[in-house]
Amino acid sequence: MNSAAIQRPPIGLSSLRSSITWLIITMLTIYVLYSSKLIFNKRQLECPLPSSDISTRQNVEDSSPFANESAISNYSAQEPAVSTTAPPPPLPSLPLRDDTELKHIAFGIAASSNLWDKRKEYIKLWWRPGETRGAVWLDKKVSTGRNEGLPDIKISGNTSEFKYTNRQGKRSALRISRVVSETLRLGMKDVRWFVMGDDDTVFVVENVLRVLSKYDHNQYYYIGSSSESHIQNIFFSYAMAYGGGGFAISYPLALEIEKMQDRCIQRYPGLYGSDDRIQACMAELGVPLTREPGFHQYDVYGNLLGLLGAHPVTPLVSLHHLDVVAPIFPQLNRVQSLHHLFESVKQDSASIIQQSICYDKKRYWSISVSWGYVVQIFRGVISPRELEMPTRTFLNWYKRADYTAYAFNTRPVTKHPCQKPFLYYMGSTKYDEGRNQIIGVYSRFKESSPYCRWTMESPEKLNTVIVLKRPDSSRWQKSPRRDCCRVLPSKRSTNMYIWVGKCRMGEVSEM
Repeated sequence: MNSAAIQRPPIGLSSLRSSITWLIITMLTIYVLYSSKLIFNKRQLECPLPSSDISTRQNVEDSSPFANESAISNYSAQEPAVSTTAPPPPLPSLPLRDDTELKHIAFGIAASSNLWDKRKEYIKLWWRPGETRGAVWLDKKVSTGRNEGLPDIKISGNTSEFKYTNRQGKRSALRISRVVSETLRLGMKDVRWFVMGDDDTVFVVENVLRVLSKYDHNQYYYIGSSSESHIQNIFFSYAMAYGGGGFAISYPLALEIEKMQDRCIQRYPGLYGSDDRIQACMAELGVPLTREPGFHQYDVYGNLLGLLGAHPVTPLVSLHHLDVVAPIFPQLNRVQSLHHLFESVKQDSASIIQQSICYDKKRYWSISVSWGYVVQIFRGVISPRELEMPTRTFLNWYKRADYTAYAFNTRPVTKHPCQKPFLYYMGSTKYDEGRNQIIGVYSRFKESSPYCRWTMESPEKLNTVIVLKRPDSSRWQKSPRRDCCRVLPSKRSTNMYIWVGKCRMGEVSEM
């Protein structure tokens, strides 16, 4: 027994061997399962796409740009396909207040009896009797005719008790600063926004609505823009919404202003105008300016071609100081020019003045389209970075100031005779219901062209540019982007056809 006991292996060693065996078996099992999973996933990745995906890809690849056609009736504003890959899923729209309508906006217009007979013609351009709401505030009564299509005429309250010590300004700034408060006191129902402007301010009311729909009217909002003049902004404030360009105040903020404005005005007798008094009260309330660059003060003189021909990618909301700038369409007076512009506004207000840039590569031309206004054709290749920069066709508000006094980038008017643009102003516009497209005919502005030694073809042979476009009322519900354009074939050397519309994936303004 002793010898048998000696030959028996120890219990601890046998248990250890068994544990090691089971551990090895477990590891082998895990390895087999892991390898099988890898093989299975690899096969899944190698599987062909479903037939529906193949069909979609083929449809995208088989799509083609415009067919070569020669007449306006044969052109379609269908956007050309430029991408051979399926686009990503659409981005969600911006959260707009879709329930905000024109009836929810009350306009307060500051006017002077001395200029009423002239300035009322500007108001008639954009005011819509029965649709727009608000009032014109004057210093005294004026004569008005029946059915003139004007807002209600109101007389501003007495401001003689308020101090005014600015030697360069006028006391009328006191009454004008109270326009929003006095409009509020009219007691109009269901108002969400108060919009203030001058009697020489022209609004694109659809774009006013589009801009304000981005904001919650139940919150405190003070919305507008600065001056184009850097010096003006230094003298007054970059934090101020300039009243001539117009600004908007939400209803609850207007209530707060109305409660304290008269006391606030007394604290700032030395300020120059009405808009800086409004901003001073906003500063006391702690409400900053929310900038919307489509409100245009236009503290400039001269020709607005450079500014309107390269408008920023934002809705055109207002135009101001129309009495001191040249008519925007040559050979028409100021009021006629605006009437002419509003023909395009009626067709597609969201796209009015929006710039598109494209190139005629065969003729080495650069083309800038300011939709509804003007087409500019340049000889040579000019980059989009330059073309989207306004040319200095205008003069600064302070005539001694140079180009560095603007609050934005500008470029000089070229002195080279071959780089002078050929201008084609909008002559007529109409909507083709069958093809759902707007046909704009732009005619060359006949002016003498300086002699050019370049051998490339000259645009002076073109008499007409036809711009085709589809209405796009929802363009500002997406992220802002400049429209694309494309030169279409034409059998007539005197005509050019251009398609303008939203860009497709991968489409750029290649030089």
